[in-house]
Amino acid sequence: MSITTSDSEDALASVVVVDYGLGNLRSVTRGLERAGANVEITDDPDAFADADGVVLPGVGAFREGIENADHVRQDLLEVAESGTPLFGICLGMQMLLTTSEEGDNEGESAVQGLDLISGTNVRFAEGQKVPHMGWNQLSVEREHPLVEGIDGEYAYFVHSYYAVPDDGAAAVTTTDYEREFASIVANEDGTVFGTQFHPEKSGETGLQILRNFVEICANA
Repeated sequence: MSITTSDSEDALASVVVVDYGLGNLRSVTRGLERAGANVEITDDPDAFADADGVVLPGVGAFREGIENADHVRQDLLEVAESGTPLFGICLGMQMLLTTSEEGDNEGESAVQGLDLISGTNVRFAEGQKVPHMGWNQLSVEREHPLVEGIDGEYAYFVHSYYAVPDDGAAAVTTTDYEREFASIVANEDGTVFGTQFHPEKSGETGLQILRNFVEICANA
């Protein structure tokens, strides 16, 4: 089933928000619409192929996310292969990585992520309060169009695990929570990327990131 939430001739880009049962779909959609996108909520692979950009949102556990999205796994890999911008948010970002400690429970086989960004997700384990919840600062580590105009700004986080890319250069921004962690990651080509925080809940900073994403899609 697909839901198109706007059909404006003034939209800068068409964006698909992937509906696999775990995303904060309405908030993400409203944010993208404010940023200038025409948005379709769907799990239809044909819509992925036709879109200017694809968003993989997510709230919840890594294992459940990967299992719920299994029916569109190959289609998401094809999106990445095509060079269409693929944007993971929170759990969606973690799903872009190879694996996660969260899915590696005793007596259960490890869960493989999409492996579009090599690395793993690990649990905060240095005395921090878990989950990491609230506003925290973004420090830009390298250039990427997603982070134009946001260095030093604050975003809203809710998470217990964080990404550890195998290649340190994958970290576009870092955030300090008793330890420094990658809060935005991207692949080498820069077309697959994700935010650990929720841009749709991050006020003007988040809206700027969504505007940047829509512009990336329009220019892809």
